[in-house]
Amino acid sequence: MRSTPTAVTAENLPLIPPMLATPGTLPPSAQDARWAYETKQDGQRAMVYLPGDGSVLLRARSGEDITGAYPELRPLGGALGPTPAILDGEVLALDERGRADFQLLQSRMGLAHAPARAARRAAQVPVHLVLFDVLHLGDSLLRTPYTRRRGRLEELGLDGPYWSTPGAVVGHGAEALRATREHGLEGLVCKRLDSVYEPGVRSRAWIKIRNLHSEDVVVGGWLPGKGRLSGLPGAVLVGQRAAGRLRYVGGVGTGWSEAERAELAALLRAAETGACPFDPVPEVSGAHWVLPRLVGEVSYSTRTRAGLLRQPSWLRLRPDLTPEESAADLPDDLL
Repeated sequence: MRSTPTAVTAENLPLIPPMLATPGTLPPSAQDARWAYETKQDGQRAMVYLPGDGSVLLRARSGEDITGAYPELRPLGGALGPTPAILDGEVLALDERGRADFQLLQSRMGLAHAPARAARRAAQVPVHLVLFDVLHLGDSLLRTPYTRRRGRLEELGLDGPYWSTPGAVVGHGAEALRATREHGLEGLVCKRLDSVYEPGVRSRAWIKIRNLHSEDVVVGGWLPGKGRLSGLPGAVLVGQRAAGRLRYVGGVGTGWSEAERAELAALLRAAETGACPFDPVPEVSGAHWVLPRLVGEVSYSTRTRAGLLRQPSWLRLRPDLTPEESAADLPDDLL
């Protein structure tokens, strides 16, 4: 007796963790033509499972099922007809200028098990899924070189109301990186043309370059470190002057050598005060406040809408600057 073939479902498609890029710099100019360049997106990585029955399953980088958080992406399930597929992409929330805004996206994340709330937020803050790879199309494409996978993906024509397949540039890496900076984008991902897809691996075949900004800040407090950092600052609380006030812009907990952290600890102890120098006072528990006289330089990726620094890292002390010289171009609601 002939057995009935098992129907393909999202659950019995192979579970594939995403391939990850290694931080780095542009490939040497002599090798430029061997690489493709894609815009680095500031969103939530998503593996898209399309079994061909009209359904769709989205998994986060952790493997968590996040389908319910993004109901507007459900129609993608029927976009390829009966062909089972697994796609790689990024879920974005776009601001009024059409640029990815991670803070907007945060209002959509974490709602996978709250369908009513997810539907309400989808009406207010719709997301957009950017697709950049195909790993399975009837059969596995994991060992297929990037150029062929990219070609197969573009042939699918996946451009809809809430998803798209942006192009990739082959060669011209310096120009591509410069364009991301000029347009205020997060950065660039460089992908070797002959690279296979390595599930769950942080590979040198993919290189990510993040566009970072740097600004001067005033140190107004610190948080104690833990473990081996006991007695030392685990993070400093920093601000920038605007409209005559020192406005809090975030905590910085990385970027120091051991010697620099010890030097900073001594300076902070000498400046200890009982009064918070920030206006308004931030809601930070366990803070030690200091007189706002130390100026430092930090790097960061972007600002939140409230003016806070995202992913800040300490660069250096600026003894050549006074706190009054650290004024910044803050959002209007912080002025």
